[in-house]
Amino acid sequence: MTATSHNPDIPRITEGAFFTTPPRLPRGPHGMTRDEVAAVQRERLMIAYTELVAADGYHSVGVRDVVARSSMSRTAFYDAFDNLDACADAAYQRFITVLVSTMIERLRATDVSHEVPTVILAYLEALQYDLVVARAFQLEFDAAGPASRSRRREALTFVATVLRDEHRRIAEQDDDLEPDLPTSVFLAVVYAVRQMASDALDGPGTPDLTAIEPPLSAWITQSLRRAQSYDAPPSGPATVVG
Repeated sequence: MTATSHNPDIPRITEGAFFTTPPRLPRGPHGMTRDEVAAVQRERLMIAYTELVAADGYHSVGVRDVVARSSMSRTAFYDAFDNLDACADAAYQRFITVLVSTMIERLRATDVSHEVPTVILAYLEALQYDLVVARAFQLEFDAAGPASRSRRREALTFVATVLRDEHRRIAEQDDDLEPDLPTSVFLAVVYAVRQMASDALDGPGTPDLTAIEPPLSAWITQSLRRAQSYDAPPSGPATVVG
């Protein structure tokens, strides 16, 4: 067991962002169903796992650490998850689900002129709101196994596909936009934003992730527009002034 599993100085998740800490299960008889009890146990265990990974790193966390931090028993852990990988996958899936739904919701509520900045800000603000979760799953999960990396690729590809489809829809209203860009262009955008955020999270101090948005938005917005044609200047002898 690592010394940090009981450490009260380990940063806590931000309540209501990606996870919400449920109340402790009452002792003795109660009116909760088995499903409700299981949901409470899973949530508390996922939160404990996430906080420990953010503090100690992906490879430093074991079942005993999660059990100790969540103040639950090993029996409760194995009632909720088959093993530590299952707990990790469930927590990571929660992160991806909330992040993707936040971006899509913001995207579909926007207009043409604010498409790119709105989507990037939705992503960065979600991470900024809970830096513990962001560090756990943006940074430390790069050391996870093939299954988690595959899930990350699937999630990012899904976001890129949604962005492509919404871009094509918006391009019908804006003649300046290039309507036939392939999914790979949007996937490159998604990876660029993700890497910039990860680098900021990996630096010292408390990052300001939203500061990443303005230069990225300017570059991305321009890259999604049609190539500008222009008339070549007439040929002939140059005029010398002065």
